[in-house]
Amino acid sequence: MGLEQALQFSHLLRQVNAFIVAHLRDNNLSQAATAVATATMTPLNVDVPPNRLLDLVCKGLAVERDEAASPIQANDGGIGTGTLGISVGYGPIPSPPLNSLDFSGVQNTKGAAKSFPKHDTRRVSEHKNAARCARFSPDGQFVATGSADTSIKLFEVAKVRQMMMPDASARDGSIRPVIRTFYDHMQPINDLDFHPHSAILISGAKDHTIKFFDFAKTAARKACRIIQDTHNVRSVAFHPSGDFLLAGTNHHVVHLYDVHTFECYLSSTLQEKDCGGAINQVRYSSNGGMYVTASKDGGVRIWDGVTAECVRAIVGAHGSAEATSASFTNDQRYVLSCGKDSTVKLWEVGSGRLVKEYIGAQHTHMRCQAVFNHTEEFILSVDEQHTEVVIWDAMSGVIVSRWPSNHNSVPRWLEHSPTEAAFVTCGTDHAVRFWKEAQ
Repeated sequence: MGLEQALQFSHLLRQVNAFIVAHLRDNNLSQAATAVATATMTPLNVDVPPNRLLDLVCKGLAVERDEAASPIQANDGGIGTGTLGISVGYGPIPSPPLNSLDFSGVQNTKGAAKSFPKHDTRRVSEHKNAARCARFSPDGQFVATGSADTSIKLFEVAKVRQMMMPDASARDGSIRPVIRTFYDHMQPINDLDFHPHSAILISGAKDHTIKFFDFAKTAARKACRIIQDTHNVRSVAFHPSGDFLLAGTNHHVVHLYDVHTFECYLSSTLQEKDCGGAINQVRYSSNGGMYVTASKDGGVRIWDGVTAECVRAIVGAHGSAEATSASFTNDQRYVLSCGKDSTVKLWEVGSGRLVKEYIGAQHTHMRCQAVFNHTEEFILSVDEQHTEVVIWDAMSGVIVSRWPSNHNSVPRWLEHSPTEAAFVTCGTDHAVRFWKEAQ
């Protein structure tokens, strides 16, 4: 899908949300209307003609009946849903698994751990300074890396896999997995994120800016739009609608930006427990109803995605050491956090209780993160002392693999693909390594 189609699809999603909210509101289902409006960031007083949703549904059902009677099926042109999920600006995004892992009883889980499959790895590129962060696109077809040298490299995963094929050595010169390199920051890059529907990549950096890069344009090397923040931008995350983004900075309050107007919103209801100093990472839940922050004071905090109120403060989640990463499970019931106390922890969102602790990997200096693999059966992070990749069985907490990272110095970032058994590591040795399940 082209960029114009992706923007059209994003607009269509906003219209659908507006119709649903108006239908519930006009039928005196105010509580349900408020819930949907809050979850989708749709104004409750949205102006929609009465019974508009019913009219459209009736027309749609009539068309569907006509098509069912015809031997030729209509083609949706790539906009809409298919067997794999929603088609966006990159490719089809696989739907989350219907049966998420149940961590409710994981605290006392013991016994045999699952086996993590062997992976092949290769150094696929390098920056001119430390590679500090990485992010996969929602469909897993692209991965971007950011560096202390202020550059951003965009890789096409299919070309990386082609480079790693056994017979690729004779064709190395013709395989170029880096399809874009962007230079527009003045200081090191801290974090990256892909727009959920469009071919847009954003970056947050120490130069107090958030920059938008249109990678659909082959000649583009500079940002197409820029947000000037007041602080070092340590983390960025798009709302699933693509209409808003969060910036975690050296300021203790998350900055919420409207992507269309660049207007910034700050929570006005903060209490002392909600203020934890600089924010190392911020991530949305899968439906945008919540977001989570990991702070330098060691706290992990869960926030309402619309009101920006702190609904769960896990103060001292990693003691007095920094909490360096935090992210939701697919079903939004749990948060996985990592800290400079050399622990990885799983928290229950509803109660704030510690469900499981994963130990055995030392990380006390780098702002590293722990992540689930694409099936959420395993957790991956790095060990600074031994320059290793460490993998735990998520249910039992047992370390199932310790692999040499093959970096020449400490690996500082690990990011797993959302769609397949593949991940990347970035190092202070400037290198970017790609890992894929061995065939």
